[in-house]
Amino acid sequence: MRVLLVSQYYAPEIGAPQARLSAMVRELVRRGHEVQVLTALPNYPTGRIFDDYRGKVVTSEARDGAEVVRVWVHAALGAGWHRLLNYLSFVVMPLVALRRIRRADLVLVESPPLFAMIPGLLLTRLRGGRAVMLIADLWPESAIELGLLREGRLANLLRRLERWSYRRCWRLSPVTEAQIEDLVGSKGVARERIVFLPNGVDTELYSPGPADDDVLRLLGGDDRWTVLYAGNHGYMHGLDVALDAAHLVREREPRVRFVFVGDGSDKARLQKRARDEGLDNVVFFDPRPPEDIARWYRTADAALVTLSTGELFRGARPAKTFPAMATGLPILFAGEGEGAELVERAGAGIVTPPGDPEALAAAVCRLARDPAAAAAMGERGRRLCEERFSWPALVEGWLAQLGSP
Repeated sequence: MRVLLVSQYYAPEIGAPQARLSAMVRELVRRGHEVQVLTALPNYPTGRIFDDYRGKVVTSEARDGAEVVRVWVHAALGAGWHRLLNYLSFVVMPLVALRRIRRADLVLVESPPLFAMIPGLLLTRLRGGRAVMLIADLWPESAIELGLLREGRLANLLRRLERWSYRRCWRLSPVTEAQIEDLVGSKGVARERIVFLPNGVDTELYSPGPADDDVLRLLGGDDRWTVLYAGNHGYMHGLDVALDAAHLVREREPRVRFVFVGDGSDKARLQKRARDEGLDNVVFFDPRPPEDIARWYRTADAALVTLSTGELFRGARPAKTFPAMATGLPILFAGEGEGAELVERAGAGIVTPPGDPEALAAAVCRLARDPAAAAAMGERGRRLCEERFSWPALVEGWLAQLGSP
Protein backbone atom coordinates (compact mmCIF):
# COMPACT_ATOMS: atom_id res chain seq x y z
CA MET A 1 0.00 0.00 0.00
CA ARG A 2 1.23 3.52 -0.84
CA VAL A 3 0.85 5.84 2.16
CA LEU A 4 1.25 9.62 2.34
CA LEU A 5 1.55 11.21 5.77
CA VAL A 6 0.84 14.96 5.98
CA SER A 7 1.94 16.55 9.26
CA GLN A 8 3.30 19.96 10.12
CA TYR A 9 5.54 18.30 12.73
CA TYR A 10 8.01 15.46 12.24
CA ALA A 11 11.42 14.25 13.43
CA PRO A 12 14.13 15.43 13.95
CA GLU A 13 11.88 17.72 15.96
CA ILE A 14 11.44 16.48 19.51
CA GLY A 15 7.96 16.00 20.90
CA ALA A 16 5.15 13.53 21.44
CA PRO A 17 3.54 13.83 17.97
CA GLN A 18 6.91 13.56 16.27
CA ALA A 19 7.87 10.43 18.21
CA ARG A 20 4.46 8.83 17.60
CA LEU A 21 4.45 9.55 13.86
CA SER A 22 8.05 8.37 13.40
CA ALA A 23 7.24 5.10 15.16
CA MET A 24 4.12 4.67 13.04
CA VAL A 25 6.05 5.29 9.79
CA ARG A 26 8.81 2.85 10.77
CA GLU A 27 6.26 0.17 11.55
CA LEU A 28 4.36 0.70 8.29
CA VAL A 29 7.64 0.48 6.34
CA ARG A 30 8.62 -2.66 8.25
CA ARG A 31 5.35 -4.24 7.12
CA GLY A 32 6.18 -3.57 3.48
CA HIS A 33 4.19 -0.40 2.84
CA GLU A 34 5.64 2.45 0.75
CA VAL A 35 5.52 5.65 2.82
CA GLN A 36 6.10 9.29 1.90
CA VAL A 37 5.95 12.14 4.44
CA LEU A 38 5.06 15.77 3.69
CA THR A 39 6.05 18.08 6.54
CA ALA A 40 7.59 21.43 7.44
CA LEU A 41 11.22 22.38 7.85
CA PRO A 42 11.92 21.44 11.48
CA ASN A 43 11.40 24.34 13.90
CA TYR A 44 9.64 22.91 16.98
CA PRO A 45 9.83 23.45 19.94
CA THR A 46 12.26 26.37 19.61
CA GLY A 47 10.25 28.39 17.06
CA ARG A 48 13.36 28.65 14.83
CA ILE A 49 14.23 26.70 11.68
CA PHE A 50 16.95 24.19 12.59
CA ASP A 51 20.42 25.22 11.40
CA ASP A 52 20.87 22.41 8.84
CA TYR A 53 17.63 23.43 7.08
CA ARG A 54 17.91 27.21 6.97
CA GLY A 55 17.76 28.89 3.57
CA LYS A 56 15.74 26.07 2.01
CA VAL A 57 12.26 26.29 0.53
CA VAL A 58 11.68 22.64 -0.42
CA THR A 59 13.95 19.72 0.37
CA SER A 60 13.78 15.94 0.56
CA GLU A 61 15.57 13.39 2.72
CA ALA A 62 15.34 9.76 3.82
CA ARG A 63 14.17 9.13 7.38
CA ASP A 64 12.51 6.19 9.13
CA GLY A 65 12.60 4.23 5.86
CA ALA A 66 10.46 6.84 4.08
CA GLU A 67 11.04 9.79 1.77
CA VAL A 68 10.42 12.97 3.76
CA VAL A 69 9.53 16.07 1.73
CA ARG A 70 9.90 19.31 3.70
CA VAL A 71 8.61 22.80 2.93
CA TRP A 72 9.42 26.19 4.43
CA VAL A 73 7.06 27.61 7.06
CA HIS A 74 6.98 30.83 9.04
CA ALA A 75 8.57 29.54 12.26
CA ALA A 76 6.94 30.73 15.48
CA LEU A 77 6.23 29.70 19.07
CA GLY A 78 3.40 30.40 21.50
CA ALA A 79 0.17 32.15 20.54
CA GLY A 80 -0.74 35.24 18.52
CA TRP A 81 -0.47 36.26 14.89
CA HIS A 82 2.98 34.79 14.35
CA ARG A 83 1.72 31.36 15.39
CA LEU A 84 -1.31 31.76 13.10
CA LEU A 85 1.04 32.60 10.22
CA ASN A 86 3.02 29.50 11.13
CA TYR A 87 -0.09 27.36 10.65
CA LEU A 88 -1.28 29.15 7.51
CA SER A 89 2.11 28.90 5.81
CA PHE A 90 1.80 25.11 5.97
CA VAL A 91 -1.56 25.42 4.22
CA VAL A 92 0.04 27.15 1.21
CA MET A 93 3.61 25.82 0.99
CA PRO A 94 2.78 22.15 0.25
CA LEU A 95 1.59 23.33 -3.17
CA VAL A 96 5.19 24.35 -3.93
CA ALA A 97 6.26 20.73 -3.39
CA LEU A 98 3.38 19.22 -5.35
CA ARG A 99 5.58 17.75 -8.08
CA ARG A 100 7.48 15.73 -5.49
CA ILE A 101 4.37 14.11 -4.01
CA ARG A 102 3.56 10.67 -5.40
CA ARG A 103 0.17 9.04 -5.84
CA ALA A 104 -1.14 7.33 -2.70
CA ASP A 105 -3.72 4.78 -1.64
CA LEU A 106 -4.02 6.24 1.85
CA VAL A 107 -3.44 9.82 3.02
CA LEU A 108 -2.89 10.25 6.77
CA VAL A 109 -3.30 13.83 8.03
CA GLU A 110 -2.20 14.79 11.53
CA SER A 111 -4.28 17.30 13.54
CA PRO A 112 -3.64 19.60 15.30
CA PRO A 113 -3.10 21.95 13.76
CA LEU A 114 -6.49 21.63 12.13
CA PHE A 115 -5.30 23.85 9.26
CA ALA A 116 -3.21 20.90 7.99
CA MET A 117 -6.44 19.26 6.89
CA ILE A 118 -6.68 21.76 4.00
CA PRO A 119 -3.52 20.65 2.13
CA GLY A 120 -4.05 17.07 3.29
CA LEU A 121 -7.54 16.77 1.82
CA LEU A 122 -6.53 18.72 -1.28
CA LEU A 123 -3.82 16.13 -1.91
CA THR A 124 -6.40 13.33 -1.84
CA ARG A 125 -7.97 15.07 -4.85
CA LEU A 126 -4.67 15.66 -6.65
CA ARG A 127 -2.81 12.46 -5.77
CA GLY A 128 -5.62 10.05 -4.97
CA GLY A 129 -6.14 7.98 -1.86
CA ARG A 130 -8.64 7.96 0.98
CA ALA A 131 -8.07 10.31 3.91
CA VAL A 132 -7.58 9.30 7.54
CA MET A 133 -7.52 12.11 10.11
CA LEU A 134 -5.03 11.37 12.91
CA ILE A 135 -6.47 13.26 15.89
CA ALA A 136 -4.05 14.07 18.70
CA ASP A 137 -6.32 16.82 20.15
CA LEU A 138 -9.79 18.03 19.30
CA TRP A 139 -9.54 21.50 17.80
CA PRO A 140 -10.73 24.19 18.28
CA GLU A 141 -11.91 23.21 21.81
CA SER A 142 -8.45 22.32 23.09
CA ALA A 143 -6.91 25.50 21.63
CA ILE A 144 -9.57 27.64 23.34
CA GLU A 145 -9.13 25.92 26.70
CA LEU A 146 -5.34 26.31 26.48
CA GLY A 147 -5.72 30.04 25.82
CA LEU A 148 -4.21 29.78 22.33
CA LEU A 149 -7.47 30.88 20.74
CA ARG A 150 -10.35 33.13 21.77
CA GLU A 151 -14.00 32.72 20.96
CA GLY A 152 -14.87 34.73 17.87
CA ARG A 153 -14.68 34.62 14.11
CA LEU A 154 -11.53 32.51 13.93
CA ALA A 155 -12.91 29.96 16.39
CA ASN A 156 -16.13 29.72 14.41
CA LEU A 157 -14.19 29.33 11.19
CA LEU A 158 -12.20 26.49 12.74
CA ARG A 159 -15.41 24.77 13.82
CA ARG A 160 -16.58 24.87 10.21
CA LEU A 161 -13.20 23.49 9.10
CA GLU A 162 -13.51 20.77 11.75
CA ARG A 163 -16.95 19.68 10.52
CA TRP A 164 -15.80 19.79 6.89
CA SER A 165 -12.76 17.64 7.75
CA TYR A 166 -14.88 15.03 9.55
CA ARG A 167 -17.24 14.79 6.57
CA ARG A 168 -14.47 14.50 3.99
CA CYS A 169 -12.32 11.90 5.75
CA TRP A 170 -12.85 8.20 5.23
CA ARG A 171 -11.75 7.35 8.78
CA LEU A 172 -10.97 9.30 11.98
CA SER A 173 -8.21 8.01 14.25
CA PRO A 174 -8.11 9.52 17.77
CA VAL A 175 -5.53 8.66 20.45
CA THR A 176 -7.76 8.48 23.55
CA GLU A 177 -11.05 6.88 24.51
CA ALA A 178 -12.37 10.26 25.66
CA GLN A 179 -11.89 11.61 22.14
CA ILE A 180 -13.93 8.70 20.76
CA GLU A 181 -16.75 9.59 23.15
CA ASP A 182 -16.61 13.25 22.07
CA LEU A 183 -16.55 12.39 18.37
CA VAL A 184 -19.55 10.07 18.65
CA GLY A 185 -21.47 11.92 21.35
CA SER A 186 -21.04 15.61 20.53
CA LYS A 187 -19.61 15.66 16.99
CA GLY A 188 -22.08 13.21 15.45
CA VAL A 189 -19.44 10.92 13.93
CA ALA A 190 -20.58 7.35 13.24
CA ARG A 191 -18.75 4.88 15.47
CA GLU A 192 -17.87 2.61 12.53
CA ARG A 193 -15.81 5.42 10.96
CA ILE A 194 -13.47 5.58 13.98
CA VAL A 195 -10.24 3.57 14.27
CA PHE A 196 -8.37 3.76 17.58
CA LEU A 197 -4.60 4.20 17.69
CA PRO A 198 -3.45 5.21 21.19
CA ASN A 199 0.01 6.44 22.07
CA GLY A 200 2.54 3.64 22.32
CA VAL A 201 6.23 3.04 22.85
CA ASP A 202 9.29 1.40 21.31
CA THR A 203 9.88 -1.26 23.97
CA GLU A 204 13.32 -2.09 22.54
CA LEU A 205 14.64 1.47 22.65
CA TYR A 206 13.04 2.13 26.04
CA SER A 207 13.98 -0.78 28.26
CA PRO A 208 15.41 -1.27 31.76
CA GLY A 209 19.17 -1.13 32.13
CA PRO A 210 22.07 0.33 34.11
CA ALA A 211 22.53 4.04 34.67
CA ASP A 212 24.37 5.83 31.87
CA ASP A 213 27.82 7.16 32.82
CA ASP A 214 27.61 10.19 30.53
CA VAL A 215 24.26 11.23 31.97
CA LEU A 216 25.58 10.73 35.50
CA ARG A 217 28.50 13.05 34.72
CA LEU A 218 26.10 15.70 33.44
CA LEU A 219 24.20 15.39 36.70
CA GLY A 220 27.34 15.92 38.74
CA GLY A 221 28.46 12.33 39.25
CA ASP A 222 26.62 11.91 42.56
CA ASP A 223 24.09 9.32 43.72
CA ARG A 224 21.14 11.61 44.40
CA TRP A 225 17.64 10.19 43.89
CA THR A 226 16.39 11.60 40.59
CA VAL A 227 12.87 12.51 39.48
CA LEU A 228 12.95 13.02 35.70
CA TYR A 229 10.52 15.08 33.62
CA ALA A 230 11.31 14.59 29.92
CA GLY A 231 9.08 16.41 27.45
CA ASN A 232 7.50 19.67 26.43
CA HIS A 233 7.54 22.48 29.00
CA GLY A 234 4.24 23.99 27.84
CA TYR A 235 1.46 25.84 29.59
CA MET A 236 -0.84 22.82 29.46
CA HIS A 237 1.52 20.71 31.54
CA GLY A 238 1.10 22.63 34.78
CA LEU A 239 4.73 22.25 35.82
CA ASP A 240 4.51 24.81 38.62
CA VAL A 241 3.26 22.01 40.85
CA ALA A 242 6.64 20.31 40.46
CA LEU A 243 8.52 23.43 41.56
CA ASP A 244 6.13 23.87 44.48
CA ALA A 245 6.71 20.23 45.46
CA ALA A 246 10.49 20.69 45.12
CA HIS A 247 10.35 23.29 47.92
CA LEU A 248 8.69 20.75 50.22
CA VAL A 249 10.88 17.81 49.20
CA ARG A 250 14.07 19.81 49.77
CA GLU A 251 13.25 19.97 53.48
CA ARG A 252 12.08 16.36 53.83
CA GLU A 253 14.44 14.45 51.49
CA PRO A 254 17.48 16.59 50.62
CA ARG A 255 18.98 13.81 48.44
CA VAL A 256 16.13 14.12 45.91
CA ARG A 257 16.52 16.27 42.81
CA PHE A 258 14.11 17.18 40.02
CA VAL A 259 15.56 17.05 36.50
CA PHE A 260 13.74 18.66 33.56
CA VAL A 261 14.79 17.79 30.01
CA GLY A 262 13.10 19.49 27.07
CA ASP A 263 11.91 22.84 25.80
CA GLY A 264 8.67 24.70 25.31
CA SER A 265 6.75 27.94 25.63
CA ASP A 266 6.84 27.96 29.45
CA LYS A 267 10.42 26.82 30.04
CA ALA A 268 12.06 30.24 30.36
CA ARG A 269 9.55 31.30 33.00
CA LEU A 270 10.00 28.05 34.93
CA GLN A 271 13.79 28.41 34.86
CA LYS A 272 13.57 31.98 36.10
CA ARG A 273 11.22 30.98 38.87
CA ALA A 274 13.56 28.17 40.02
CA ARG A 275 16.53 30.59 40.05
CA ASP A 276 14.64 33.35 41.84
CA GLU A 277 13.43 30.94 44.52
CA GLY A 278 16.83 29.31 45.02
CA LEU A 279 15.67 25.81 44.14
CA ASP A 280 19.05 24.08 44.11
CA ASN A 281 17.34 20.68 43.83
CA VAL A 282 15.93 21.57 40.39
CA VAL A 283 18.00 21.46 37.18
CA PHE A 284 17.07 22.03 33.53
CA PHE A 285 18.62 20.58 30.38
CA ASP A 286 18.09 21.16 26.66
CA PRO A 287 15.91 18.77 24.62
CA ARG A 288 17.42 15.44 23.65
CA PRO A 289 16.51 13.00 20.83
CA PRO A 290 14.63 9.80 21.79
CA GLU A 291 17.74 7.60 21.82
CA ASP A 292 19.31 9.95 24.37
CA ILE A 293 16.14 10.22 26.44
CA ALA A 294 16.22 6.43 26.80
CA ARG A 295 19.61 6.79 28.54
CA TRP A 296 18.27 9.54 30.80
CA TYR A 297 15.34 7.37 31.84
CA ARG A 298 17.68 4.48 32.69
CA THR A 299 19.64 6.87 34.92
CA ALA A 300 16.58 8.21 36.78
CA ASP A 301 14.74 6.72 39.75
CA ALA A 302 11.20 7.91 38.94
CA ALA A 303 9.44 9.70 36.09
CA LEU A 304 7.21 12.74 36.49
CA VAL A 305 4.10 13.39 34.39
CA THR A 306 2.00 16.50 35.05
CA LEU A 307 -1.21 17.96 33.64
CA SER A 308 -3.06 21.19 34.30
CA THR A 309 -6.56 21.20 35.72
CA GLY A 310 -9.55 21.33 33.40
CA GLU A 311 -12.02 19.15 31.55
CA LEU A 312 -9.76 19.04 28.49
CA PHE A 313 -6.98 17.22 30.35
CA ARG A 314 -9.20 14.52 31.83
CA GLY A 315 -9.20 12.85 28.44
CA ALA A 316 -5.41 13.04 27.98
CA ARG A 317 -2.95 10.16 27.84
CA PRO A 318 0.42 11.95 27.97
CA ALA A 319 2.78 10.19 25.57
CA LYS A 320 5.75 10.63 27.92
CA THR A 321 4.12 8.15 30.31
CA PHE A 322 4.85 5.17 28.07
CA PRO A 323 8.64 5.47 27.52
CA ALA A 324 9.06 5.92 31.27
CA MET A 325 6.96 2.85 32.06
CA ALA A 326 8.73 0.80 29.38
CA THR A 327 12.06 1.67 31.01
CA GLY A 328 10.77 0.26 34.29
CA LEU A 329 10.42 3.55 36.19
CA PRO A 330 7.61 4.22 38.67
CA ILE A 331 5.37 7.07 37.50
CA LEU A 332 4.58 10.16 39.56
CA PHE A 333 1.42 11.29 37.80
CA ALA A 334 0.18 14.71 38.93
CA GLY A 335 -3.14 14.90 37.12
CA GLU A 336 -6.46 13.21 36.58
CA GLY A 337 -8.44 11.46 33.88
CA GLU A 338 -7.61 8.76 31.38
CA GLY A 339 -3.83 8.79 31.78
CA ALA A 340 -4.04 8.82 35.57
CA GLU A 341 -6.51 5.93 35.54
CA LEU A 342 -4.22 3.88 33.30
CA VAL A 343 -1.28 4.30 35.71
CA GLU A 344 -3.42 3.63 38.75
CA ARG A 345 -5.11 0.52 37.35
CA ALA A 346 -1.76 -0.96 36.38
CA GLY A 347 -0.22 -0.19 39.77
CA ALA A 348 2.61 1.46 37.83
CA GLY A 349 3.00 4.54 40.00
CA ILE A 350 1.36 7.05 42.31
CA VAL A 351 -1.36 9.41 41.12
CA THR A 352 -1.86 12.76 42.84
CA PRO A 353 -4.43 15.49 42.13
CA PRO A 354 -3.43 18.18 39.62
CA GLY A 355 -1.98 21.29 41.23
CA ASP A 356 -1.46 19.64 44.65
CA PRO A 357 2.22 20.07 45.62
CA GLU A 358 1.74 18.57 49.09
CA ALA A 359 0.41 15.31 47.62
CA LEU A 360 3.14 15.22 44.98
CA ALA A 361 5.88 15.86 47.53
CA ALA A 362 4.53 13.06 49.75
CA ALA A 363 4.51 10.68 46.76
CA VAL A 364 8.11 11.55 45.87
CA CYS A 365 9.28 10.97 49.43
CA ARG A 366 7.38 7.69 49.65
CA LEU A 367 9.11 6.28 46.57
CA ALA A 368 12.53 7.59 47.57
CA ARG A 369 12.19 5.86 50.96
CA ASP A 370 10.79 2.56 49.62
CA PRO A 371 12.93 1.28 46.73
CA ALA A 372 11.21 -2.12 46.75
CA ALA A 373 7.78 -0.56 46.17
CA ALA A 374 9.23 1.73 43.48
CA ALA A 375 10.81 -1.25 41.69
CA ALA A 376 7.56 -3.24 41.81
CA MET A 377 5.65 -0.33 40.25
CA GLY A 378 8.28 -0.05 37.54
CA GLU A 379 8.04 -3.76 36.74
CA ARG A 380 4.26 -3.55 36.41
CA GLY A 381 4.56 -0.57 34.06
CA ARG A 382 7.09 -2.38 31.88
CA ARG A 383 4.84 -5.42 31.67
CA LEU A 384 1.86 -3.26 30.67
CA CYS A 385 3.83 -1.67 27.81
CA GLU A 386 5.04 -5.03 26.53
CA GLU A 387 1.54 -6.50 26.57
CA ARG A 388 -0.57 -3.59 25.29
CA PHE A 389 1.41 -0.58 24.06
CA SER A 390 4.30 -1.75 21.87
CA TRP A 391 4.15 -0.14 18.42
CA PRO A 392 4.10 -3.40 16.42
CA ALA A 393 1.01 -4.60 18.30
CA LEU A 394 -0.74 -1.21 18.11
CA VAL A 395 -0.17 -0.69 14.38
CA GLU A 396 -1.20 -4.26 13.61
CA GLY A 397 -4.48 -3.72 15.44
CA TRP A 398 -4.98 -0.32 13.81
CA LEU A 399 -4.51 -1.72 10.30
CA ALA A 400 -7.00 -4.49 11.07
CA GLN A 401 -9.58 -1.89 12.16
CA LEU A 402 -8.83 0.27 9.13
CA GLY A 403 -9.53 -2.34 6.49
CA SER A 404 -8.78 -1.86 2.81
CA PRO A 405 -8.92 1.75 1.49
